Amino acid sequence: MNIKIALVTGASQGIGAATAERLVKAGYKVYGTSRRGAAKGERSFEMLSLDVTSDESVTAAVNEVVRLSGRIDLLVNNAGIGIAPAGAEEVSIAQAQAIFDTNFFGLLRVTQAVVPHMRRQGVGRIINIGSVLGFLPMPYGALYAATKHAVEAYSESLDHELRTRGIRVTVIEPAYTRTAFDANMLEPDTKMEEYREIRATVNKRIKEVMETAEGSGVVAEAVLRAASVQHPKLRYTAGNLAKRLRLLRTFAPDGMMDAGIRKDLRLEA
Repeated sequence: MNIKIALVTGASQGIGAATAERLVKAGYKVYGTSRRGAAKGERSFEMLSLDVTSDESVTAAVNEVVRLSGRIDLLVNNAGIGIAPAGAEEVSIAQAQAIFDTNFFGLLRVTQAVVPHMRRQGVGRIINIGSVLGFLPMPYGALYAATKHAVEAYSESLDHELRTRGIRVTVIEPAYTRTAFDANMLEPDTKMEEYREIRATVNKRIKEVMETAEGSGVVAEAVLRAASVQHPKLRYTAGNLAKRLRLLRTFAPDGMMDAGIRKDLRLEA
């Protein structure tokens, strides 16, 4: 049996690293990527340099994987950046464009570079790391949530288009996940005094939740499940909180969800 080849973006730490390690244990040959790459021998998988905001970098990395292994069976689009809780008007247009350039257009670049190879193979899996914020946006997280909404819509459309070619597309939807991701969040570039107190309130609440959040392993397991089943679903939640939120979003009245979000973040009614 041929070893399957996986490409995982944003694999230097957190969800990407955990996913790459889990796929290796499952028998995949894994190429991870980050903007800086990594020295050989540091991991159980090979690291390549890839900047998802650069067309040239994406093309070079994908071509290198194909040169080394001849194919790509699984693409995991994980690379992304976050922004610290802030009012939507505290994020400039330039900063919003930068967030989309990584979280959405970066995913789009890598996918468009990989799909032609999968079409020629007649088989492939594309797994996009989304978020519960893709179906349940939170206040003071508008721009990040918007990128994840875009990932949800793009993935669903793409799955319809590619399934007749033997390629399936899936979105993984984690909730709060205990990684170093929050340590690297962008700060809003146009902070306003009007939002100072509420930023502090929301930040405090998120830090409280993160203390008991599940680790990145739950996301890695969801990725492996989506990659392994014969007939994958379009969406998989990752972890207990994500599962509860998906059920609530599906069955609870909108008014109840609205009140619950505000109560949880300790916002005025």
